[in-house]
Amino acid sequence: MADTEDRAEEREEDAYGPAEGTVEAVLEAVRQGDSAELTRLLDPLHAADIADILEQIGPAERRELVRLWSREIDGDILSELEETVREEVIESLPREVLAEAVRDLDSDDVVDLLEDLDAPQQEIILDALEADDRAAIEQSLTYPEHSAGRLMQRETVTAPEHWTVGETIDFLRAEEWLPDQFYHVILVNPRHEPVGYVTLGKLLASRRDVKLADITEDSFRTIRATDAEADVAYAFNQYHLISAPVVDENDRLVGVITIDDAMAVLDEEHEEDILRLAGVSDDASLADNSLVTARQRLPWLVVNLFTASLSAVVISQFEDTIASLVVLAALMPIVASTGGIAGTQSLAVAVRALATRSITSSNARRVVFREIGAGLLNGLGLALVLGLGGFLIFGDLMLGVVLGLAMIVNQMVAALGGVLVPLTLNRLGLDPALASGTFVTTLTDVMGFFAFLGFATLLLL
Repeated sequence: MADTEDRAEEREEDAYGPAEGTVEAVLEAVRQGDSAELTRLLDPLHAADIADILEQIGPAERRELVRLWSREIDGDILSELEETVREEVIESLPREVLAEAVRDLDSDDVVDLLEDLDAPQQEIILDALEADDRAAIEQSLTYPEHSAGRLMQRETVTAPEHWTVGETIDFLRAEEWLPDQFYHVILVNPRHEPVGYVTLGKLLASRRDVKLADITEDSFRTIRATDAEADVAYAFNQYHLISAPVVDENDRLVGVITIDDAMAVLDEEHEEDILRLAGVSDDASLADNSLVTARQRLPWLVVNLFTASLSAVVISQFEDTIASLVVLAALMPIVASTGGIAGTQSLAVAVRALATRSITSSNARRVVFREIGAGLLNGLGLALVLGLGGFLIFGDLMLGVVLGLAMIVNQMVAALGGVLVPLTLNRLGLDPALASGTFVTTLTDVMGFFAFLGFATLLLL
């Protein structure tokens, strides 16, 4: 029975991503210069898995792999790579291979590739495109960065609003330019303005004489090309969209955004929030070398160094208290660190709620009072445990009381700071994840030390 469960777990672990040992086998083939073995190992893999392997190996091995296997690297693999690794791979690819790789990509993937490249590399890719495709891509690049215009694909499947199901099906069967994936047929009026859309499922399930206008979806809504991609991702998530037409300033159709692109943005937003909460650049990548990694992290460490100095200033005001009761020095970190953890918990919930727009002006007050209440209850529970422990270990009832009171105060401060700091930054138009962690940690440390040493001075001396 145990063997069966172990085998099931192994199969589950290997169900996604490259099989165990694949990376080592690829590295060995690279060392041997065996391009045929590389083909045998990599050809069966999905483009995302090949991208994972390229990201996991070192720069030197990556360059050699690209040299040996460059003819097999296509646009799908390039679009799956992290930005820093993608730039390395593009630089290593022969121009004719790079040109061929991008020809079969949808316009949104080409734009995604181009916007992170230098001008010379952009020109290489643009030169490989047909004149019409190049004009469409260059038009997309004129839209603001991180906007719907950059996110959309230009290939749209449209039909006049007066067509029937039969006319539409005949049209789709006759055309060869259709995108590899699409979910709706967009209905347009004579001004090429989108007025509705029909799902492919409903199109295939309806009689040929049914008018498209009679089977449109209630979920239809348009997105402006200048809308922020974060707003687009929110709309897709909030209204359960599969795709949405994009319009210009004159409400004319210019492209379409599909759910895979919207969810990729949502994933990137969440990743950025996590990294920024930790004081790490959102450009950080496992492919970065030590120097790049240190340069990304050092500024926030320096900021934290200065904010930590505030704690030192507070502690220095109670030198006489600490000198009289040396045991306080050993207990101070307990109060401060517990407050820091509580503040991080509250902060994570608040930043996540702001990102998903769950916190609004109508419920912000209720959320703040909920956090205060939670902080008070947590403080009371921890105060009971820590105060009793302090009394039993050190035999001093008042020391236990001091520990308990300090814990209650710091838990409430942590809970309040964890929600108020990101709310304030958001109200000021700043990213609530960018500096919230530093402010909340400083607040809990300073207040933790101040409350503990202040109560100790009042009650123990």
